[in-house]
Amino acid sequence: MGKLYPELDERLRKFIGRQSVFFVATAPCLGADGDGGHINLSPKGYRGTFAVLGPLQVAYLDLTGSGAETIAHLRQNGKITIMFCSFEHETKILRLYGTGRIVLPGTPEWAKLADRFPATGYGSNQASRRAIIVVDLDRIADSCGYAVPVMELSRERDVLVRADEKKSAAQLAAYRAKKNAVSIDGLPAIDVPENAGGADDLSADDLSADDFSADDFSADDFSVGTGLSATQPASRGTGTGPASG
Repeated sequence: MGKLYPELDERLRKFIGRQSVFFVATAPCLGADGDGGHINLSPKGYRGTFAVLGPLQVAYLDLTGSGAETIAHLRQNGKITIMFCSFEHETKILRLYGTGRIVLPGTPEWAKLADRFPATGYGSNQASRRAIIVVDLDRIADSCGYAVPVMELSRERDVLVRADEKKSAAQLAAYRAKKNAVSIDGLPAIDVPENAGGADDLSADDLSADDFSADDFSADDFSVGTGLSATQPASRGTGTGPASG
């Protein structure tokens, strides 16, 4: 049976810290006719990218991506659900419901919040840090997760970090101006600076459908199977690792 919690206690914080991935769900507000656009669900990973700021407040690092649906939806209505589920022996799903806001680099709050995330690991790459999402929680609930498969983390992918490191600051700004300015429904997402550049700042690989060139990948990045093997340990850690508040 599911249980409601008044706050994130120590046991829940430890559960969050053991998970290697979490999921974020948002949606644009529906109109009276029910036509409100597309619901978004995004997986998030990398050690140290999730922080518990307090009993009813959490935050996570928003990294470079080919879209900005979460940011667009939060700008419109603020509603967000974060889900953790155990892929280990323990059967548990934890959902955090709340209202989110976006903190961008260069704003007064950025430096204070950025210090809550570790300076090591793939998530520490400064070029990849697009925003910090802060969520004030109004509902914390768990459920059984009896049908969630048992899997073991093989390793974290470094593809995002390698791709970002290949781009200059101007190229990253141009990429985000092209990809992240609006949602798929046309809602405003990341405000584009006037000096963000344009298509001339991006290479053909940056503008491809896959967003990355073939050189950014190795054969290991495309392994497929019924589970995750443990043949190569995760050198950067296995959990999203909350920084306790």
